[in-house]
Amino acid sequence: MTEVLERQPWDSLTPHLLKVGADPEQATARLRRYTELLLQWNRGVSNLISRNDEARIVERHIAESIEPAHWLKASGAARWLDFGSGGGLPALPLALVGVGSSWTLVESRRTKTLFMRKALQELGVDGVRVVLARLESLSDEVGEVELFEGFTSRATLPLGPTLVMAAGWVAPGGSAFLWKGSKREDEMASDRRWEEAWDLDGLLGIGQGQTAVARFRRK
Repeated sequence: MTEVLERQPWDSLTPHLLKVGADPEQATARLRRYTELLLQWNRGVSNLISRNDEARIVERHIAESIEPAHWLKASGAARWLDFGSGGGLPALPLALVGVGSSWTLVESRRTKTLFMRKALQELGVDGVRVVLARLESLSDEVGEVELFEGFTSRATLPLGPTLVMAAGWVAPGGSAFLWKGSKREDEMASDRRWEEAWDLDGLLGIGQGQTAVARFRRK
């Protein structure tokens, strides 16, 4: 475990942390502790990420989560909803570097919600709640529908269905940021129901591969 952590390119996170206005030393220490907790759970309890990704966890998961952090912060959104949070990616790294003042993390698998709650407790993070639910039934868990200013989702459903569901949870003028791979254009074209509630508002390439974050503005 220690060996894997020591081999990670932690210094590569510094430019992203500076862009978002975080203290690099403090933020890196918190991200490293989160990464350690994630690896411990991944090896000892249940899968949060692929075992093949452990050796490149910073590049593949932590950096991909926080590289667009400055873009999310510049949206001005304070209250965020993350859909399909899994092990907390990208929401927990984003919260740790200062994006937003409150987060609601929605995950349908109990073991993953248990990990996120444990990580939040260990890290002493305020303003983040974890909800065991599916987005389509979230109102049953939280009571009346809340409207959020920002929405995130990484590696979950195709783009169209995700935005259709998100439309009921994001206030007009709010933003949705979706982490998507090379199929994003096909996903946008194959199901255009999203256009009823959203406008495409930009695309930001991240990392060295084909991943990009697509930003949509709620009409």
